[in-house]
Amino acid sequence: MQYPEELILGIDVGGSHITVGFVDLHTKVILRESYYRASVDSWAGAEQILEAWTIVIEKAFSKVDTISKKIGIAMPGPFDYERGISYIKGNQKYDSLYGLNVKDLLAQKLNIPSENILMFNDAECFLKGEVFAGAAVNQHTALALTLGTGLGTAIYNNGATKDAELWDSPLFDSIAEEYLSTRWFLKEYFQRSGINIANVKELSEICATSAIARLVFKEFAENLAVFLEGFIKAENADVVVIGGNIAKASTKFLSHLVNCLEKKNIHIPIRVTKLGEQAPLLGAASYWADPRYHLSEVE
Repeated sequence: MQYPEELILGIDVGGSHITVGFVDLHTKVILRESYYRASVDSWAGAEQILEAWTIVIEKAFSKVDTISKKIGIAMPGPFDYERGISYIKGNQKYDSLYGLNVKDLLAQKLNIPSENILMFNDAECFLKGEVFAGAAVNQHTALALTLGTGLGTAIYNNGATKDAELWDSPLFDSIAEEYLSTRWFLKEYFQRSGINIANVKELSEICATSAIARLVFKEFAENLAVFLEGFIKAENADVVVIGGNIAKASTKFLSHLVNCLEKKNIHIPIRVTKLGEQAPLLGAASYWADPRYHLSEVE
């Protein structure tokens, strides 16, 4: 039997898209009929962005009958998640939302109380989802990395999940994100080959015939091992879960990463996301199962 109060709309706001889907907190799955992904012009004005979000959200609501419309949103930062105020600026996305109470404005558009909307960091929601129903189920302490245009980091420790905010932590002669993101791959391959590539997927596809491409992935694994060594030891982690677009090329670097960590006497599992792009939706929605947010207990 499905209980309406167990159905929570999970939302993942990306740099150029929004993905929504109702999560059944009892079965820990997303209802397929409510799952939608739509492009969003993150350079647009605030009203246009909020309207684009609203259209997709209301489309999902039209597919599922719920007692009260409760929402969990995975949102990039910087952001005051509790109050719902955006401080995103200068990141080539959502600048028009800067200083606005996004939670209140969205609640008004959806005609629901603002307290029905919970907002959390996207990397935190990714890990929360993997703990809830993915690669980190039943783990006491887990770390997450989301590897893509930027670097997201999160920590789960005995029921509590938080954004680790390590993207700008020192690494070599710069910060971690400069060595662990898509732009590092593009820059490194160009410096070695003189050839521009579009993305990490393209680089992965030429590994079979390009020694340079293979070397770039090997160096990336070594960079990642240096970064993870301190992160794992500081948190005494049981497992690390890797997600993001770079994780889709994990077969090109994961085994070397594990070898590098073993040489540092680190032997915990390094797992690739089980849930993929659904992880943030499941994670954001699953916060409503937390007694702090007053949801009646899941039966």
